[in-house]
Amino acid sequence: MQANNVVDTVPGRYWHHLEDGRIQCDVCPRFCKLKDGQRGLCFVRAREGDQVVLTTWGRSSGFCIDPIEKKPLNHFLPGTPILSFGTAGCNLTCKFCQNYEISKAREMDRLGSLATPEMIARTAKEYGCSAVAFTYNDPVIFLEYAVDVAQACREAGIRTVAVTAGYIGDKAREEFFRHMDAANVDIKGFTEDFYHKLCSAHLADVLETLKYLKHETGVWFELTNLLIPGENDSDAEFDEMTSWVAGELGPDVPMHFTAFHPDWKMMDHPRTPPATLIRAREIAMKNGIRYAYVGNVHDKAGSSTFCHHCGHILIGRDWYQLSDWNLDAHGACTQCGTHCAGVFQPRPGTWGPKRQPVRLAGPTAASAPPS
Repeated sequence: MQANNVVDTVPGRYWHHLEDGRIQCDVCPRFCKLKDGQRGLCFVRAREGDQVVLTTWGRSSGFCIDPIEKKPLNHFLPGTPILSFGTAGCNLTCKFCQNYEISKAREMDRLGSLATPEMIARTAKEYGCSAVAFTYNDPVIFLEYAVDVAQACREAGIRTVAVTAGYIGDKAREEFFRHMDAANVDIKGFTEDFYHKLCSAHLADVLETLKYLKHETGVWFELTNLLIPGENDSDAEFDEMTSWVAGELGPDVPMHFTAFHPDWKMMDHPRTPPATLIRAREIAMKNGIRYAYVGNVHDKAGSSTFCHHCGHILIGRDWYQLSDWNLDAHGACTQCGTHCAGVFQPRPGTWGPKRQPVRLAGPTAASAPPS
């Protein structure tokens, strides 16, 4: 179907026929098996006739310019603005989702913003954004749209960032991350029981994505772990998770331990005590993680970047406001010359904590996706 000359239903690329007449969607490890007219759990991928289609190409739930640290990314173009947007739906069922109005949406009418890839790239450039972020809901489920946007952005000299849970199939993973410059991967917990009970997913598939990112791509990525009291906040789990990250991914992958607040189907759980975040950070650093952060709380020391060799402060942060900057033009500590892992500009950005909603201009003639 079409709206204002924007085609919003396009053929999917990852599916195959089953012997019983159904079609299996292969975008994520959920492998939804669909009869004609059925939608996958994500709701935005559907079977129409003899194929699986994406039903939200060119449609967004809204656009906003954020500080890049909000994604969160602390080692990718610090201080710069990033144009953020999402669509609707999700391929996980996290009971603690803090964007559930978008990720759990079942009404496509929520997608009021029409946006071709060219419009998004042009808007990012006009507003001086360093990158475009696919966020608010998981871009894995709108893979074809995300890839088209990423290609338009690359042509315009704009980078792209995926904020994702990393729950993606093998073949889809290769195409998706080939077009991304950076990612923040939300590692929900570190037990199969947590993923099964609270997300209807599997930990092993996420770990495969993380290993793929580290060993098969040049994508800069950071990890986020939301700490939910009584569910994934034990010292033993922190120890096992951070030991795995240090051993499998290396000490230079930044980890963000963020505070939970009661939301959606987990209103009965308390907020995360700051002491829990500090303890997780300390355990991570004890296990060799060089860049460990706390988030969703006011903790300047826990939000700042320090040289892992001499301990000198490299990037000071107070919420999303940068203060200290002690990296040279090559990303090395000005005190001892040790390199800091990441993607840095010679000087930090000055966007600060501002959050600016934006509206895109109307669709252009180049509105249809490539065939």
